[in-house]
Amino acid sequence: MKILIVDDDPRLREVVRVALGRAGHETLTAADGQQALDRAARERPDLIVLDIGLPELDGLEVCRRLRGRDDEVPVLFLTARDDEVDRIVGLELGADDYVTKPFSPRELVARVAAILKRARPRAPKTLIHGALELDPERHGCTVAGRPVALTATEMAILTRLASRPDRVQPRPALVDAVFGPGSPVSDRTLDSHLRNIRAKLAAAGCADAVETVHGVGLRLGPCTA
Repeated sequence: MKILIVDDDPRLREVVRVALGRAGHETLTAADGQQALDRAARERPDLIVLDIGLPELDGLEVCRRLRGRDDEVPVLFLTARDDEVDRIVGLELGADDYVTKPFSPRELVARVAAILKRARPRAPKTLIHGALELDPERHGCTVAGRPVALTATEMAILTRLASRPDRVQPRPALVDAVFGPGSPVSDRTLDSHLRNIRAKLAAAGCADAVETVHGVGLRLGPCTA
């Protein structure tokens, strides 16, 4: 599993990274809240080990923003404060568990394993919707078996829509998910990518790939071919 470790103490990050690495996990690190949000959007970790006491953008706010953009990645909070209020607020925001510093690396690994075991499955590697089939890991896209060449950004947009085909994606949430939170990408840039996606899929026989719900956002169409 891919785990993002967020703490402003480099020594603690290294302790956690080594412990989780020995347990067989791939690890990523971030030193502050904004970097954590950026890496979570870009890397899509399977779990985040998140310190509450981060400077500027603290762990509670990071969790709040993750949930605000419909990111259900499991979160394990680290806190140096044995404060019931922090724990309650964290759990109310959607955190899965917490560990109070100082902690045993073995306990942390065990807590991570327990969370991953009960976590809801993530989106399947291959996404199928109507005649559209996406394999994001292999950067593959087909319509009724016919390959469609997509850029990395086009694949990211289509994957986001296909992972939630029954939901309308607000444009700001789509931009944050694809380009990173706070990205200066304009509506015009997003529209340009969407035009390219529609044109490519229409040429392959899927003319109803992306629907605009005016005043709300975007969603995947029926993708008939």
